[in-house]
Amino acid sequence: MPKKKKKKSEGHHMDESWLLPYADLLTLLLAVFIVLFSMSSVDASKFNQLSKAFNDVFTGGTGPLDYPSPIPEGEKESSDEIPMDRNSTEKEKDKESEGEIEQTETEKLQDIQTTMNEFIQEKGLQGELETSLTDEGLMITIGDSILFSSGSAEVSPENLRIARELSDLLVLEETRNIVISGHTDNVPIRNINFESNWELSVMRAVNFMKLLLENEQLDPRMFSAKGYGEYNPVSDNSTNEGRAKNRRVEILILPNNTEES
Repeated sequence: MPKKKKKKSEGHHMDESWLLPYADLLTLLLAVFIVLFSMSSVDASKFNQLSKAFNDVFTGGTGPLDYPSPIPEGEKESSDEIPMDRNSTEKEKDKESEGEIEQTETEKLQDIQTTMNEFIQEKGLQGELETSLTDEGLMITIGDSILFSSGSAEVSPENLRIARELSDLLVLEETRNIVISGHTDNVPIRNINFESNWELSVMRAVNFMKLLLENEQLDPRMFSAKGYGEYNPVSDNSTNEGRAKNRRVEILILPNNTEES
């Protein structure tokens, strides 16, 4: 009877050898998870935090998460790379959009230029008025001889009609900044009204602008006047013809994507 009880107690002894392969299996599964996780785009600092958290949760000893990421250091993608790519794409789109706006503005200025050229031909003013598209905008150049008497800044009465007709042409579908600038040759001037060509050029620009703004359809806030005197010539001042070209008033119509400086 005692012998039988001894055999029964020996039968209750459990074999724990299965724990070793089970632990190996868990370790392999954890290693697979780590490899899959590291293959994704992971921020380095977040990866280190996650690694520390796993090690704290498990045995606290050395484990697979204590080792560096299997991804080579040179191939790791930082968290800043994706935003940089997005910013680059957005900049390219902005450039394309700006290019389209510039093209549209150029076409609109060309339409205004066509209208101006038709007016010049109709009035027979080809030798006195001319238009040109520049990097700044649409330039309308007016010879001073059809506006002013020599040494004067007042628009001559016989030319008031032309100035007023020009003001009608400046009533545009879209409101634009317009700059009026006066220019002279380099022949010194000194009379009771002006001590220099600079003063003469400024007053010619201002007086011509005031005449244009008699047109109530024009917004004075969009206009400005400048005087360059003899310091921005377009021709050689050594000849009568060159000096005549330098004595001028210019109307610059700016594109809407450009602010006056």
